[in-house]
Amino acid sequence: MHPFDCGQCVKELEQAFRMFSLPKPVGQTWIEREGIRFGAQPDERGPIGGGAGYRGLVSRGDYCVRTVDQLLDALGKAKAGEIIFIEGTAELDFTTRVHIESLVIEVPAGVTLAGDRGRNGSRGALLRSDAFATAPLIRAGGEHVRITGIRLRGPNPKRDLEHHRRAFEEGRGRDYYYRFPISDGIRTAHSNLEVDNCELAGWSHAAIFLQKGRGHHLHHNYIHHNQYQGLGYGICHDGAESRVERNLFDFNRHSIAGTGCPGTSYEAGHNVELGDSLSHCFDMHGGRDRKDGTDIAGTMIHIHHNTFRAPQTPIVIRGTPEQFCEVEYNWFPNHRRDGKGENGPAVIGERRLIVQDNQFALLPSDDVGQA
Repeated sequence: MHPFDCGQCVKELEQAFRMFSLPKPVGQTWIEREGIRFGAQPDERGPIGGGAGYRGLVSRGDYCVRTVDQLLDALGKAKAGEIIFIEGTAELDFTTRVHIESLVIEVPAGVTLAGDRGRNGSRGALLRSDAFATAPLIRAGGEHVRITGIRLRGPNPKRDLEHHRRAFEEGRGRDYYYRFPISDGIRTAHSNLEVDNCELAGWSHAAIFLQKGRGHHLHHNYIHHNQYQGLGYGICHDGAESRVERNLFDFNRHSIAGTGCPGTSYEAGHNVELGDSLSHCFDMHGGRDRKDGTDIAGTMIHIHHNTFRAPQTPIVIRGTPEQFCEVEYNWFPNHRRDGKGENGPAVIGERRLIVQDNQFALLPSDDVGQA
């Protein structure tokens, strides 16, 4: 029997995939108090989340492809500085080859893999795999890889709460939990990966997994429905450093996460949580999670000018950063400055945590302009 041959599972999948490419209305993403702006603002490159109006579009390449075989052939020939362009109407299904061959789309160092998401109404080329053990679908084969303007759809947009409960609440354990394969959309162990103007959804481990490397730039993407209970990350860091800006996040377990091992750092600015999250939104694990005998929760975390509409706790730092975690100029419309109320505090952390100059939900006693 196919794992999804049940009415409830089919309904859940259909509902999730219907929502692909249909984000909630973004609306106002920032507010101003006494001349200071709090929350996420677009920049000269276009709207938060990319799409229509994005100014970094690629519309042609050194190779133009529209089939799986054409793409793989181009990847075997492309050199640093060249662009592989996938036509906007193309839908490339890698399921069979991933399942049988464990195929991975390997993008050579310095090469750009591009689509035209947002150009004249284009949703961007769709690359997909329905094989649960897609780990990953795309891998950066070296430094300075760019992936832009495409849609990347994984096999599992569900939460799978019952599976997690059976594994951990009923005591069947980690071995039982990991018998169900997990998936990654994009993975790199090299520096300077750029992912922009993409839509990434349905990846049970992470839409983007930064295993190592510095200088990663992840911006103007729509990242959603990566919410498998126990994992489910929009962007996951493991000893990597990145700048994450002007993305739309929704229906993730953690939109930004880190293992917290030394060297794990990120700056997150001008991102928007649209309103649905399985757990806290931005995360950094500590030594207790890794069981390595330390309390280290990454090296540096800077979280600024983000808008968090999800009622879940926006930020949780689960240990002590080697340098600091600074949280400033964010807008928390569902959380009170005093940390009370049904949604609790906006930020949970321990030492070397600086929380200042943020805007929270106003209380009746508040004067407008107080942050």
